[in-house]
Amino acid sequence: MDIKQIFENNQNWIIKQLKMDEEYFDKLGKGQSPEFLYIGCSDSRVSAEELMGLEPGRVFVHRNIANMIPNTDLNSMSVINYAVDHLKVKYIVVCGHYGCGGVHAAMQQSDLGILNPWLRNIRDVYRIHQKTLDKITDEDEKYKKLVELNVQEQCVNVIKTAEVQRAIRKRNLKVYGWIFDIHTGKLVDLNINFTEILKDITKIYKITD
Repeated sequence: MDIKQIFENNQNWIIKQLKMDEEYFDKLGKGQSPEFLYIGCSDSRVSAEELMGLEPGRVFVHRNIANMIPNTDLNSMSVINYAVDHLKVKYIVVCGHYGCGGVHAAMQQSDLGILNPWLRNIRDVYRIHQKTLDKITDEDEKYKKLVELNVQEQCVNVIKTAEVQRAIRKRNLKVYGWIFDIHTGKLVDLNINFTEILKDITKIYKITD
């Protein structure tokens, strides 16, 4: 694609938005008050607002390879802090997707250079759930299960943070784990039992004010 086409697309988009709402950009300029923090994968086929059917300003988005939230990643931690303590989001969604290249790469034994430390976090998820995963003989099904378990463990990492723990106690912040089925377009709620997870986390990771 010629890069000039991007700017032509932008002009056409502006015209389209103003036809639908003359005050569209005035409204955008007044600030944001999103209800959702969406943590998803950087995959070019997955767009948060589109798959959720929401307009700009409703979703605060953080994306990286394989929708990871390592507790040592300053980027992820800063996004969570800002979204929870300053934007006061009501919901945090960790959304993985079937067909995730990052999860697939983590299942291989190849040396991927600078990606190794990042993918090691996914391999840690495999280690934690090795008994479950090793029982699955079909490689495609094992891959899909690891995608799901990775979402669950990243939700756990979200709940480990002090600001999320405070927001859960004080204003009932909700955390969800979803999967985007890239083959059907459907969003799947993993229905993770966070009540039980919170009990376990509280024993070890509880942070008091």
